[in-house]
Amino acid sequence: MRTRSLDHLICEHPFFAGLAREYCELIGGCARNIRIDRGGYLFREGEPADQFFVIRHGHVVLEIVAPGKGPLRFLTLGPGDIAGVAWLVPPYRWVFDAQAVELTRALAIDAGCLRDKAEQNHDFGYELMKRFMTLLVQRLHAAQLQMLDVYGSPR
Repeated sequence: MRTRSLDHLICEHPFFAGLAREYCELIGGCARNIRIDRGGYLFREGEPADQFFVIRHGHVVLEIVAPGKGPLRFLTLGPGDIAGVAWLVPPYRWVFDAQAVELTRALAIDAGCLRDKAEQNHDFGYELMKRFMTLLVQRLHAAQLQMLDVYGSPR
């Protein structure tokens, strides 16, 4: 069985496609493999957003707690997706929960480690920000479409 290094896994991941090899190595230096059993949480609302997750296998649901209604699932993520962007901006706290709905394997990227490397190498930091901003815009657009689906046209 061939074992690949974490930086190779990062370079092969769709989110990091085309990233310079040296940047994959920087991210790999902040990464570790994790396994989350069904029903386990990657993160919970209010906890420190001290890492983000590169999903390799399995599925994770993002959910918010609605008073009087319990958790409401609003997005399902799977292989190739990224879970967590709250690590990018202070106060670095999760604003919703991420729960595995099946056995999930992911790379956990230490946010403090990555922020330090981005601060030391602004070109690297800019490259990361472009990728994460694209992800944020995609998720915002998906949320807008969900709102239209739920609430219909404002007219």
